[in-house]
Amino acid sequence: MKRLPMLVLLAVLTLLMPAAWADAPTEPTLISVDKISAGDTAWMLTSTALVLMMSIPGLALFYGGMVRKKNVLATLMQTFAIVCVVTILWWLAGYSLAFTPGSKVLGGFSRALFNGMTYMHDPVNKLSVSHLALTIPETVYAMFQLTFAAITPALICGAFADRMKFSAMLAFMAAWSLLVYAPIAHMVWEPTGWLNIAGVLDYAGGTVVHINAGMAGLASCFVLGKRLGYGREAMPPHNLTLTLIGASLLWVGWFGFNAGSAGAADGRAGLAMLVTQLATATAALGWMFAEWIAKGKPSVLGIASGAVAGLVAITPASGFVGPTPAVIIGLVAGVLCFIAATSLKHALKYDDSLDAFGVHGIGGIIGALLTGVFVSKEISGVDGSVWIQLKGVTLTVAYGFVASFIILKIIDMSIGLRVSEEQEREGLDISLHGESIE
Repeated sequence: MKRLPMLVLLAVLTLLMPAAWADAPTEPTLISVDKISAGDTAWMLTSTALVLMMSIPGLALFYGGMVRKKNVLATLMQTFAIVCVVTILWWLAGYSLAFTPGSKVLGGFSRALFNGMTYMHDPVNKLSVSHLALTIPETVYAMFQLTFAAITPALICGAFADRMKFSAMLAFMAAWSLLVYAPIAHMVWEPTGWLNIAGVLDYAGGTVVHINAGMAGLASCFVLGKRLGYGREAMPPHNLTLTLIGASLLWVGWFGFNAGSAGAADGRAGLAMLVTQLATATAALGWMFAEWIAKGKPSVLGIASGAVAGLVAITPASGFVGPTPAVIIGLVAGVLCFIAATSLKHALKYDDSLDAFGVHGIGGIIGALLTGVFVSKEISGVDGSVWIQLKGVTLTVAYGFVASFIILKIIDMSIGLRVSEEQEREGLDISLHGESIE
């Protein structure tokens, strides 16, 4: 009987306990609309628009300016079409496979066709939230993650620019989104995922987005082969003004990418924004000075590419490290990605047209490993290690490359991957789309 008052007190405290104290849900769930944070929702809506801007127009212009004039429209078309295709696939099954509980490799189909995603107040005054973002509507979270799923396959296009059939590109990106992107996203970000359980840290997509896309790009280089005249003919960028504008849009949009991955308008979002700026500026300077020393002149293409390398490398670390480590990550990424995009590419004799692997693959690996080096428990509340990060990198590299290689081979044996030599010489704008820039 002496314990009765204490038990009563505990019962009362349990009833009065704030929702945040209770056991967190492990799957999407319904909550009262008054539990939604207006500030968090406003920031996530803004972040979503910023990340979409990274694809169209950001990435489209960044890549479009680097190809030759006869292929610029085809390059812009690829990014635009991929955003459209992935949007529909995300609604059909992609979101459900990536962000609902299931096996350690893949989620289930409970959110296929966005089934169960309640967004109306009436009649019960409740709406659905993801278990990964409890203060914003699930519709906002699903849309935010859609923009990640859309830009990732679009990044791959830089590796095979100037030579893949449009029909084959659509087939590859559709299959890749469901068979490669969704499983890696689930394994890394969903609490039931294999790499998440193992403790792999990826704040905003170093493995899920950049290593994943980089390895698919490398696989496409090997399957498709080199461009006609590669190594013998000059293939200068068509318009570096477009490329620099595209890189600038990527830089601004990346604040939605990294700071938005906080899922809230809070201190961690502010930290992610700050370290993103520091790493990007440092990497841009690192690439610029490395090129200046190696080639005698700093180029516009070099500083723009360096900035993207810094954005890539800080992505997995952005919610886990402080300002000084961010500067170090940026410097390492700028210099090493310059080497990968020049010396490594020529040494291994593959044709990565716009350095998708050299920037995103290598930059993603650098960022993922250095996250393990510099992760701060005081900042993030989590522990990490280089060894655990290496496990995540290894699995993503292996699965991303092998699965992409198989998909590409199947498409090549069925409808064919590469345009004819005549079409390649004429240019993809005219031969595939019947349009050109005069």
